[in-house]
Amino acid sequence: MSKNHKPNIAVIAGGDSSEFVVSVKSGANVLKAVDTDKFMPWLVQMQGLKWEVFQNEEKIADVDKSDFSFTINNEKIKFDFAYITIHGTPGEDGILQAYFELLKVPYSTCNVHSSSLTFNKWFCNNYLRPFGIKMAASQKLKKGETFDAEAIVEQLGLPIFVKPNAGGSSFGITKVKEVSKVKAAIEKAWNESEEALVEQFIDGNEFTCGAVRIGGKKVIFPITEVIPQNEFFDFEAKYTPGATQEITPARLPEPLFKKCQELTSKIYDLCECSGIVRIDFILQGEEFYFLEVNTTPGMTATSFIPQQINAMGSTLKSIISQIIEDKLGE
Repeated sequence: MSKNHKPNIAVIAGGDSSEFVVSVKSGANVLKAVDTDKFMPWLVQMQGLKWEVFQNEEKIADVDKSDFSFTINNEKIKFDFAYITIHGTPGEDGILQAYFELLKVPYSTCNVHSSSLTFNKWFCNNYLRPFGIKMAASQKLKKGETFDAEAIVEQLGLPIFVKPNAGGSSFGITKVKEVSKVKAAIEKAWNESEEALVEQFIDGNEFTCGAVRIGGKKVIFPITEVIPQNEFFDFEAKYTPGATQEITPARLPEPLFKKCQELTSKIYDLCECSGIVRIDFILQGEEFYFLEVNTTPGMTATSFIPQQINAMGSTLKSIISQIIEDKLGE
C-alpha cells in the first residue's frame, strides 16, 4: 500500500428486512462520521443481489462480489474495510460477516457466530439463561404450527408480547390483552419471520445501553431511558419524532445505573460481541430483565448510540475511527 493511499472504507446500508429505510439513514450518518483525513469512505447500498456504490446520492458503480471491489474510470478500487450498518438480514445475522471472512476483509461488527446467535432471540435467550440473566418466560412457534391460544395464556398470563423471532426491528410486534387476539398476533409475527416468540409481559420501564470494545479496552456507554408515548416501544414509537421521550443519561439511582452497565458488559462478553452493540432491558423493581442484543444498532442522528456517545463527551467520528483503525490493524 503506497503511503498516500487511504484505506477504502465501505459503509454498507440497506439490506433485506423491513428496516431498509432506517438502515439507509444510519449509513448516511456513519458515512458523514468517517474521518476523511484518514480514510476514503464509500457508501455501498445492498438489496438482494443488487450491491451498488453511491457517491453524493448517485449510483457510480456495481460492486464486484468476487473480491468486494468496484471499477470507476477504468480504475479498480478494492475495499479495505466494511462498516456494516444494515439492520436485520444480511448484515445483523452473520451472513455478510461470513462473506467478509471468506474474502479476508475486516469488518466492524460481531463475528459470524456471535451475530447469528444474538439475531435469533430464542437461541440467545436460552444461551444466556443458565448464566443467571433474567428474562421473560417465552414460547416459540414455527410458521404454520398449530397452537392452543388458551394454553399459551394459561402458561404466560396476559398481556403477552408476540414478536418475530429473527428480525432486526420492531416490526410485527403485538401486545395482546385478550385470548381472542392471540392468533392474529402470531400470524402477524410470522409475516416477518419463520418463527414467532410469545413472551410473558414484564411490566416496567425500558432502558438501553451501548458498549464497544476497542483493542483490549471495553467502553460501556451511558444508559438511555426510553419512555414511549405509545403503549410500547413499537416501530412508530421508535422512528416518529416526539413519539418517544429518550433521556440520556437515564435518571437512575447510581447503584441501578451501575448494575445495568455491568449487566451490559457481562452480556457483551458472554455473547463474544465486537464493535458497537446495544442491549435492551426492562426494569421491574430493582431487576433488569434482558430483552435483546442489537449488534448493528441504529446510527441515525437521533438513534440511541449517537446520543450515548455524545452524553459520554465523545464523538461518533472518534469512536468509528478507533474501531476501523483497531480492526484494520489486527
